[in-house]
Amino acid sequence: MNPEFTEEEMRRALFGSPAVAEKISDTPADASQSDIEPAQPMNMHQKKKIAKTFTPRLKVTLRVGNEFEGKTYEMIHEADTLSTLLAEQEAVRAAKVKYRYVEVVSVKSM
Repeated sequence: MNPEFTEEEMRRALFGSPAVAEKISDTPADASQSDIEPAQPMNMHQKKKIAKTFTPRLKVTLRVGNEFEGKTYEMIHEADTLSTLLAEQEAVRAAKVKYRYVEVVSVKSM
């Protein structure tokens, strides 16, 4: 490296010279104020529309019952996650509200 370069010359060599940005006007010159209408005030109680996007879903199949080694029922729970562990935990938590014994049979993607 040549010790004769100044800091400014090194910066210019690395990053280039600073370009002058053109100033752009916010409003066009030919637009008139009479064409612009005031915006309506937004209602705060209005619900926002949510765009329907793809949500990953897992289907958890459970075997549930209230008697030990007694009659069991098959229950299906749909979870909005990609994690099989979270889907399984969510399904077991939901089934424990109504049933005492819960067994996970399978976790499949939909």
